[in-house]
Amino acid sequence: MAGLEVHLVTPEREVWAGEADFVTARGVDGDLGVLPGHAPLLAALAVGPVFIDAGGSRTAVVVDGGFLHVAHDDDITRVDILAEHALLSDELGQDSAESREQRAEELRSEDRLDEAREEQAKAAVRRQVADS
Repeated sequence: MAGLEVHLVTPEREVWAGEADFVTARGVDGDLGVLPGHAPLLAALAVGPVFIDAGGSRTAVVVDGGFLHVAHDDDITRVDILAEHALLSDELGQDSAESREQRAEELRSEDRLDEAREEQAKAAVRRQVADS
């Protein structure tokens, strides 16, 4: 069985592209996994991790929302992840969980609670991916 053709992009850059065996992501309605031959799908992504398993290794990516699209044509299953913002696990030093937590605290002090919750979620997923 053929693998997955995966493209994870943001408006600024292509974060990851290649052949994979399995992709997991956090949708707004829960976690989802994609294997070769998956049915067509369009899902909104929440702030959360994306894991790309390829050739026995796992790539972890922090995604701050976006969309995941699966298309199947003949033996090719293509997964397009269109993210608002994404960082590979080795890039997390540039956008640390601590800075997100500080920003969340500032927003709470300004009574901007929805934005503070989102920043706290971003901090939590950065910690999760850094620990994986």
